Amino acid sequence: MIGAAPSRQWYLIHTKPLAERLAQANLERQGYCTYLPEVSHLGRCRRQRRRRVAALFPRYLFLRLAVGRQSLQPVHSTIGVSNIVRFGVHCVIVRDDVIEQLRSRADPVTGLHALQPVARLARGTRVRITAGPFCGIDGIFERDEGAERVTILLTLLGEERSLQFPAELVECAA
Repeated sequence: MIGAAPSRQWYLIHTKPLAERLAQANLERQGYCTYLPEVSHLGRCRRQRRRRVAALFPRYLFLRLAVGRQSLQPVHSTIGVSNIVRFGVHCVIVRDDVIEQLRSRADPVTGLHALQPVARLARGTRVRITAGPFCGIDGIFERDEGAERVTILLTLLGEERSLQFPAELVECAA
């Protein structure tokens, strides 16, 4: 077809540590379209809590390529880029609707995503692990271990054990 617009596909790019913005800037300088979802969160700097902006998916960003007009070859040698994510020999192609869903969940003014704060649980509350090797196991909430971790009392192999989990993997059991 003569004069047909080139199709566009999203690819997943793996960046070097803490180099998502550097890779994004260098890819855009080369004429590529990129999307770096970012999140606003509270972080510590010199013993003070400050609002920080970080990548929603650390070490990853999305690159939109005009197939037939642009090549992936220059991406490999771009400063900040570690590699193009592949499954075997095939590059990972991200569907347009996934990118649109990510964009629709971001704040329309700032473009930042906001993590939902975890509701504080009372000691003795029955909870369930939602992911990982302990997925589906019920336990008893013991205490918070900072902003991102909790200690849960689990009964494993007939013995009670206190284990720490990321707070986002724990929910109230019905």
